[in-house]
Amino acid sequence: MKQQSMQPNQTLAGWWRVIALKDQRILLIALGITALAAILVFAHVNAVLLFIITAGALALLASVVGTATEQVGARLGAGATGVLQSALGNLPELFVGIFALRAGLVTVIQSALVGSILGNSLLVLGGAFLLGGLKHGTQKFTANAPRMMAVLTLLAVAALIVPTLAQGLHTPAAGHEATLSIICAIVLLVIFAASIPMALQGGPANMPEAATTGMRQGTWPLALAGVVLALAGLGSAFVSDWFVNALTPAMAALHLTPTFTGLVIVALAGNAVENVVGLQFALRNQQDYAVSIILNSSLQIALGLIPVLVLLSFILGGAHLLLVLPPLLVAALALSAILGTIVIYDGESTWLEGLALIGLYIIIAIAFWWG
Repeated sequence: MKQQSMQPNQTLAGWWRVIALKDQRILLIALGITALAAILVFAHVNAVLLFIITAGALALLASVVGTATEQVGARLGAGATGVLQSALGNLPELFVGIFALRAGLVTVIQSALVGSILGNSLLVLGGAFLLGGLKHGTQKFTANAPRMMAVLTLLAVAALIVPTLAQGLHTPAAGHEATLSIICAIVLLVIFAASIPMALQGGPANMPEAATTGMRQGTWPLALAGVVLALAGLGSAFVSDWFVNALTPAMAALHLTPTFTGLVIVALAGNAVENVVGLQFALRNQQDYAVSIILNSSLQIALGLIPVLVLLSFILGGAHLLLVLPPLLVAALALSAILGTIVIYDGESTWLEGLALIGLYIIIAIAFWWG
Protein backbone atom coordinates (compact mmCIF):
# COMPACT_ATOMS: atom_id res chain seq x y z
CA MET A 1 0.00 0.00 0.00
CA LYS A 2 2.83 2.37 0.80
CA GLN A 3 4.35 1.78 -2.58
CA GLN A 4 1.03 2.50 -4.26
CA SER A 5 0.65 5.77 -2.33
CA MET A 6 4.04 6.93 -3.59
CA GLN A 7 3.19 6.40 -7.24
CA PRO A 8 1.63 9.85 -7.80
CA ASN A 9 4.99 11.43 -6.98
CA GLN A 10 6.44 9.65 -10.02
CA THR A 11 4.11 11.53 -12.37
CA LEU A 12 5.16 14.72 -14.10
CA ALA A 13 2.98 16.76 -11.74
CA GLY A 14 4.53 15.04 -8.73
CA TRP A 15 8.02 15.67 -10.04
CA TRP A 16 7.23 19.32 -10.71
CA ARG A 17 6.05 19.87 -7.14
CA VAL A 18 9.36 18.75 -5.61
CA ILE A 19 11.34 21.29 -7.65
CA ALA A 20 12.02 24.56 -5.84
CA LEU A 21 10.25 27.62 -7.25
CA LYS A 22 13.51 29.26 -8.32
CA ASP A 23 14.56 26.14 -10.23
CA GLN A 24 11.11 25.87 -11.80
CA ARG A 25 11.50 29.37 -13.19
CA ILE A 26 14.97 28.64 -14.58
CA LEU A 27 13.76 25.39 -16.17
CA LEU A 28 10.80 27.13 -17.82
CA ILE A 29 12.89 30.04 -19.08
CA ALA A 30 15.60 27.66 -20.36
CA LEU A 31 12.96 25.58 -22.15
CA GLY A 32 11.32 28.65 -23.63
CA ILE A 33 14.48 30.31 -24.89
CA THR A 34 15.80 27.00 -26.29
CA ALA A 35 12.52 26.50 -28.18
CA LEU A 36 12.75 30.09 -29.42
CA ALA A 37 16.30 29.46 -30.64
CA ALA A 38 15.11 26.38 -32.55
CA ILE A 39 12.34 28.37 -34.22
CA LEU A 40 14.78 31.13 -35.18
CA VAL A 41 17.20 28.60 -36.66
CA PHE A 42 14.58 27.10 -38.94
CA ALA A 43 13.26 30.56 -39.80
CA HIS A 44 16.78 31.63 -40.91
CA VAL A 45 16.60 34.91 -39.01
CA ASN A 46 19.30 37.53 -38.60
CA ALA A 47 22.55 35.97 -37.34
CA VAL A 48 23.05 38.60 -34.64
CA LEU A 49 19.62 37.90 -33.12
CA LEU A 50 20.25 34.16 -33.24
CA PHE A 51 23.68 34.67 -31.67
CA ILE A 52 22.17 36.62 -28.75
CA ILE A 53 19.32 34.15 -28.19
CA THR A 54 21.56 31.06 -28.34
CA ALA A 55 24.08 32.70 -25.99
CA GLY A 56 21.28 33.24 -23.47
CA ALA A 57 20.07 29.67 -23.95
CA LEU A 58 23.59 28.34 -23.34
CA ALA A 59 23.89 30.29 -20.10
CA LEU A 60 20.56 28.96 -18.80
CA LEU A 61 21.26 25.38 -19.90
CA ALA A 62 24.60 25.54 -18.10
CA SER A 63 22.70 26.45 -14.94
CA VAL A 64 20.22 23.59 -15.46
CA VAL A 65 23.06 21.10 -16.03
CA GLY A 66 24.73 22.30 -12.82
CA THR A 67 21.52 21.96 -10.78
CA ALA A 68 20.71 18.48 -12.15
CA THR A 69 24.29 17.33 -11.58
CA GLU A 70 24.10 18.54 -7.99
CA GLN A 71 20.86 16.61 -7.47
CA VAL A 72 22.34 13.40 -8.88
CA GLY A 73 25.41 13.79 -6.69
CA ALA A 74 23.26 14.45 -3.64
CA ARG A 75 22.52 10.71 -3.47
CA LEU A 76 26.23 9.99 -3.06
CA GLY A 77 27.40 12.83 -0.80
CA ALA A 78 29.19 16.12 -1.24
CA GLY A 79 32.39 14.48 -2.52
CA ALA A 80 30.61 12.71 -5.36
CA THR A 81 28.75 15.94 -6.15
CA GLY A 82 32.08 17.70 -6.63
CA VAL A 83 33.35 14.93 -8.92
CA LEU A 84 30.14 14.94 -10.99
CA GLN A 85 30.29 18.71 -11.28
CA SER A 86 33.85 18.45 -12.57
CA ALA A 87 32.84 15.80 -15.11
CA LEU A 88 29.47 17.15 -16.28
CA GLY A 89 29.25 20.78 -15.17
CA ASN A 90 31.04 22.07 -18.27
CA LEU A 91 28.96 20.17 -20.86
CA PRO A 92 27.75 23.32 -22.69
CA GLU A 93 31.30 24.70 -22.91
CA LEU A 94 32.53 21.27 -24.10
CA PHE A 95 29.97 21.14 -26.90
CA VAL A 96 30.72 24.72 -27.95
CA GLY A 97 34.41 23.84 -28.05
CA ILE A 98 33.86 20.74 -30.18
CA PHE A 99 31.62 22.47 -32.74
CA ALA A 100 33.85 25.55 -32.88
CA LEU A 101 36.96 23.45 -33.52
CA ARG A 102 35.16 21.56 -36.28
CA ALA A 103 34.33 24.97 -37.76
CA GLY A 104 38.01 25.98 -37.56
CA LEU A 105 37.47 28.67 -34.90
CA VAL A 106 40.62 27.86 -32.94
CA THR A 107 41.31 31.44 -31.83
CA VAL A 108 37.78 31.81 -30.49
CA ILE A 109 38.05 28.62 -28.42
CA GLN A 110 41.54 29.38 -27.10
CA SER A 111 40.31 32.81 -26.04
CA ALA A 112 37.08 31.41 -24.55
CA LEU A 113 38.95 28.88 -22.39
CA VAL A 114 41.33 31.55 -21.12
CA GLY A 115 38.37 33.90 -20.71
CA SER A 116 36.55 31.37 -18.53
CA ILE A 117 39.50 31.25 -16.14
CA LEU A 118 39.82 35.05 -16.22
CA GLY A 119 36.11 35.46 -15.64
CA ASN A 120 36.18 33.23 -12.57
CA SER A 121 39.49 34.37 -11.08
CA LEU A 122 39.00 38.10 -11.68
CA LEU A 123 35.42 39.10 -12.53
CA VAL A 124 33.37 36.67 -10.43
CA LEU A 125 35.80 36.49 -7.50
CA GLY A 126 36.07 40.28 -7.60
CA GLY A 127 32.28 40.54 -7.67
CA ALA A 128 31.99 38.28 -4.61
CA PHE A 129 34.58 40.35 -2.72
CA LEU A 130 32.97 43.65 -3.78
CA LEU A 131 29.34 42.77 -3.02
CA GLY A 132 30.14 40.89 0.17
CA GLY A 133 32.51 43.61 1.37
CA LEU A 134 30.07 46.44 0.73
CA LYS A 135 27.37 44.61 2.69
CA HIS A 136 29.37 42.99 5.49
CA GLY A 137 32.74 44.76 5.60
CA THR A 138 35.93 42.70 5.72
CA GLN A 139 34.99 39.03 5.29
CA LYS A 140 37.05 36.14 6.60
CA PHE A 141 37.09 32.60 5.25
CA THR A 142 38.91 29.36 5.96
CA ALA A 143 41.80 29.51 3.52
CA ASN A 144 43.03 25.89 3.46
CA ALA A 145 40.78 24.51 0.72
CA PRO A 146 40.84 27.73 -1.39
CA ARG A 147 44.63 27.80 -1.14
CA MET A 148 44.86 24.24 -2.46
CA MET A 149 42.47 25.04 -5.32
CA ALA A 150 44.36 28.21 -6.20
CA VAL A 151 47.74 26.46 -6.11
CA LEU A 152 46.48 23.58 -8.28
CA THR A 153 45.04 26.09 -10.74
CA LEU A 154 48.34 27.99 -10.79
CA LEU A 155 50.28 24.76 -11.47
CA ALA A 156 47.82 23.75 -14.20
CA VAL A 157 48.11 27.17 -15.83
CA ALA A 158 51.90 26.89 -15.71
CA ALA A 159 51.67 23.57 -17.56
CA LEU A 160 49.33 25.09 -20.13
CA ILE A 161 51.80 27.91 -20.81
CA VAL A 162 54.84 25.68 -21.43
CA PRO A 163 54.09 24.92 -25.13
CA THR A 164 53.82 28.65 -25.86
CA LEU A 165 57.13 29.32 -24.14
CA ALA A 166 58.76 26.43 -25.99
CA GLN A 167 57.79 27.98 -29.31
CA GLY A 168 58.34 31.62 -28.38
CA LEU A 169 61.80 31.00 -26.92
CA HIS A 170 62.82 28.90 -29.96
CA THR A 171 63.80 25.90 -27.87
CA PRO A 172 64.49 22.46 -29.41
CA ALA A 173 60.83 21.64 -28.60
CA ALA A 174 59.70 24.28 -31.10
CA GLY A 175 58.12 22.50 -34.04
CA HIS A 176 56.73 19.79 -31.76
CA GLU A 177 53.90 21.86 -30.29
CA ALA A 178 51.25 19.28 -31.15
CA THR A 179 53.07 16.49 -29.32
CA LEU A 180 53.86 18.76 -26.38
CA SER A 181 50.22 19.90 -26.18
CA ILE A 182 49.02 16.29 -26.09
CA ILE A 183 51.53 15.39 -23.37
CA CYS A 184 50.51 18.42 -21.28
CA ALA A 185 46.84 17.47 -21.68
CA ILE A 186 47.47 13.87 -20.58
CA VAL A 187 49.50 14.98 -17.55
CA LEU A 188 46.77 17.40 -16.47
CA LEU A 189 44.10 14.71 -16.82
CA VAL A 190 46.22 12.34 -14.73
CA ILE A 191 46.42 15.02 -12.03
CA PHE A 192 42.66 15.50 -12.33
CA ALA A 193 42.09 11.75 -11.94
CA ALA A 194 44.45 11.67 -8.96
CA SER A 195 42.40 14.40 -7.29
CA ILE A 196 39.17 12.36 -7.49
CA PRO A 197 39.83 10.17 -4.39
CA MET A 198 40.59 13.32 -2.39
CA ALA A 199 37.42 14.95 -3.73
CA LEU A 200 35.33 11.92 -2.79
CA GLN A 201 36.63 12.30 0.75
CA GLY A 202 35.71 15.98 0.84
CA GLY A 203 38.99 17.38 -0.44
CA PRO A 204 39.74 20.76 -2.05
CA ALA A 205 38.17 20.04 -5.43
CA ASN A 206 34.83 19.45 -3.74
CA MET A 207 32.07 21.91 -2.92
CA PRO A 208 31.48 22.00 0.86
CA GLU A 209 28.67 19.81 2.18
CA ALA A 210 26.89 22.74 3.81
CA ALA A 211 27.02 24.67 0.56
CA THR A 212 25.32 21.95 -1.43
CA THR A 213 22.77 21.50 1.33
CA GLY A 214 22.03 25.22 1.42
CA MET A 215 21.51 25.34 -2.31
CA ARG A 216 19.03 22.46 -2.31
CA GLN A 217 15.57 23.43 -1.15
CA GLY A 218 14.32 19.91 -1.93
CA THR A 219 15.89 16.70 -3.13
CA TRP A 220 14.65 15.56 -6.53
CA PRO A 221 13.83 11.92 -7.27
CA LEU A 222 16.85 10.33 -8.94
CA ALA A 223 14.86 9.61 -12.10
CA LEU A 224 13.85 13.28 -12.36
CA ALA A 225 17.44 14.46 -11.91
CA GLY A 226 18.62 11.98 -14.56
CA VAL A 227 15.92 13.04 -17.06
CA VAL A 228 16.63 16.76 -16.56
CA LEU A 229 20.38 16.20 -16.90
CA ALA A 230 19.96 14.16 -20.08
CA LEU A 231 17.56 16.67 -21.66
CA ALA A 232 19.74 19.65 -20.66
CA GLY A 233 22.80 17.92 -22.08
CA LEU A 234 20.98 17.13 -25.34
CA GLY A 235 19.68 20.69 -25.53
CA SER A 236 23.20 22.01 -24.93
CA ALA A 237 24.49 19.99 -27.87
CA PHE A 238 21.89 21.44 -30.29
CA VAL A 239 22.17 25.00 -28.97
CA SER A 240 25.98 24.86 -29.11
CA ASP A 241 25.81 23.90 -32.79
CA TRP A 242 23.39 26.77 -33.53
CA PHE A 243 25.53 29.17 -31.48
CA VAL A 244 28.70 28.31 -33.37
CA ASN A 245 26.94 28.54 -36.76
CA ALA A 246 25.76 32.06 -35.87
CA LEU A 247 29.13 33.05 -34.40
CA THR A 248 31.08 33.96 -37.54
CA PRO A 249 28.36 36.05 -39.29
CA ALA A 250 27.52 37.74 -35.97
CA MET A 251 31.17 38.69 -35.41
CA ALA A 252 31.30 40.15 -38.91
CA ALA A 253 28.05 42.10 -38.45
CA LEU A 254 29.05 43.46 -35.03
CA HIS A 255 32.70 44.05 -36.05
CA LEU A 256 33.97 41.87 -33.19
CA THR A 257 37.39 40.24 -33.31
CA PRO A 258 37.60 36.46 -32.72
CA THR A 259 39.81 36.94 -29.65
CA PHE A 260 37.48 39.43 -27.93
CA THR A 261 34.43 37.34 -28.81
CA GLY A 262 35.92 34.23 -27.24
CA LEU A 263 37.52 35.94 -24.25
CA VAL A 264 34.43 37.85 -23.16
CA ILE A 265 31.20 36.84 -24.89
CA VAL A 266 31.62 33.08 -25.34
CA ALA A 267 33.28 32.67 -21.94
CA LEU A 268 30.56 34.57 -20.10
CA ALA A 269 27.77 32.80 -21.99
CA GLY A 270 28.86 29.47 -20.55
CA ASN A 271 29.59 30.62 -17.01
CA ALA A 272 27.40 33.61 -16.16
CA VAL A 273 24.34 32.02 -14.59
CA GLU A 274 26.07 29.20 -12.73
CA ASN A 275 28.51 31.62 -11.10
CA VAL A 276 25.67 33.70 -9.66
CA VAL A 277 25.65 31.11 -6.87
CA GLY A 278 29.06 32.29 -5.68
CA LEU A 279 27.84 35.89 -5.53
CA GLN A 280 24.76 34.80 -3.57
CA PHE A 281 26.90 33.12 -0.93
CA ALA A 282 29.08 36.24 -0.63
CA LEU A 283 25.99 38.37 -0.04
CA ARG A 284 24.90 35.94 2.69
CA ASN A 285 28.32 36.36 4.34
CA GLN A 286 29.17 32.71 3.57
CA GLN A 287 32.50 33.57 2.01
CA ASP A 288 33.98 30.08 2.55
CA TYR A 289 31.48 28.65 0.12
CA ALA A 290 31.63 31.58 -2.30
CA VAL A 291 35.42 31.40 -2.69
CA SER A 292 35.44 27.60 -2.95
CA ILE A 293 32.76 27.53 -5.66
CA ILE A 294 34.40 30.25 -7.75
CA LEU A 295 37.94 28.85 -7.53
CA ASN A 296 36.67 25.34 -8.23
CA SER A 297 35.22 26.58 -11.53
CA SER A 298 38.66 27.76 -12.68
CA LEU A 299 40.24 24.52 -11.50
CA GLN A 300 37.74 22.39 -13.47
CA ILE A 301 38.49 24.33 -16.65
CA ALA A 302 42.28 24.17 -16.26
CA LEU A 303 42.53 20.53 -15.15
CA GLY A 304 39.55 19.07 -17.00
CA LEU A 305 37.92 20.99 -19.84
CA ILE A 306 41.04 22.31 -21.60
CA PRO A 307 42.97 19.00 -21.74
CA VAL A 308 39.83 17.09 -22.81
CA LEU A 309 39.27 19.51 -25.70
CA VAL A 310 42.94 19.27 -26.71
CA LEU A 311 42.73 15.47 -26.95
CA LEU A 312 39.30 15.45 -28.61
CA SER A 313 40.51 17.86 -31.28
CA PHE A 314 42.98 15.20 -32.46
CA ILE A 315 40.36 12.43 -32.34
CA LEU A 316 37.19 13.97 -33.78
CA GLY A 317 38.74 15.77 -36.72
CA GLY A 318 38.60 19.44 -37.59
CA ALA A 319 41.13 21.96 -36.34
CA HIS A 320 43.62 20.87 -33.69
CA LEU A 321 43.59 22.75 -30.40
CA LEU A 322 47.21 23.47 -29.51
CA LEU A 323 48.39 25.05 -26.27
CA VAL A 324 50.28 27.71 -28.18
CA LEU A 325 48.62 31.00 -27.30
CA PRO A 326 49.15 34.63 -28.33
CA PRO A 327 51.57 36.37 -25.92
CA LEU A 328 48.95 38.69 -24.41
CA LEU A 329 46.62 35.74 -23.68
CA VAL A 330 49.49 33.96 -21.94
CA ALA A 331 50.25 37.04 -19.84
CA ALA A 332 46.58 37.49 -18.93
CA LEU A 333 46.24 33.81 -17.98
CA ALA A 334 49.36 33.94 -15.81
CA LEU A 335 48.26 37.17 -14.12
CA SER A 336 44.81 35.80 -13.26
CA ALA A 337 46.22 32.60 -11.77
CA ILE A 338 48.89 34.41 -9.74
CA LEU A 339 46.54 37.12 -8.44
CA GLY A 340 43.83 34.56 -7.69
CA THR A 341 46.32 32.78 -5.45
CA ILE A 342 47.63 35.92 -3.77
CA VAL A 343 44.30 37.54 -2.88
CA ILE A 344 42.89 34.47 -1.11
CA TYR A 345 46.06 33.50 0.76
CA ASP A 346 45.45 35.68 3.81
CA GLY A 347 41.96 34.23 4.36
CA GLU A 348 40.10 37.54 4.17
CA SER A 349 38.58 39.77 1.53
CA THR A 350 37.59 43.44 1.20
CA TRP A 351 35.42 45.33 -1.26
CA LEU A 352 38.47 47.25 -2.49
CA GLU A 353 40.24 44.01 -3.47
CA GLY A 354 37.10 43.02 -5.35
CA LEU A 355 36.95 46.33 -7.19
CA ALA A 356 40.62 46.00 -8.17
CA LEU A 357 40.06 42.48 -9.55
CA ILE A 358 37.07 43.64 -11.60
CA GLY A 359 39.06 46.63 -12.84
CA LEU A 360 41.88 44.36 -14.02
CA TYR A 361 39.37 42.14 -15.85
CA ILE A 362 37.93 45.19 -17.66
CA ILE A 363 41.41 46.40 -18.64
CA ILE A 364 42.37 42.97 -20.02
CA ALA A 365 39.07 42.66 -21.92
CA ILE A 366 39.52 46.10 -23.49
CA ALA A 367 43.10 45.25 -24.47
CA PHE A 368 41.67 42.47 -26.69
CA TRP A 369 38.97 44.66 -28.27
CA TRP A 370 41.19 45.28 -31.29
CA GLY A 371 42.19 41.64 -31.62
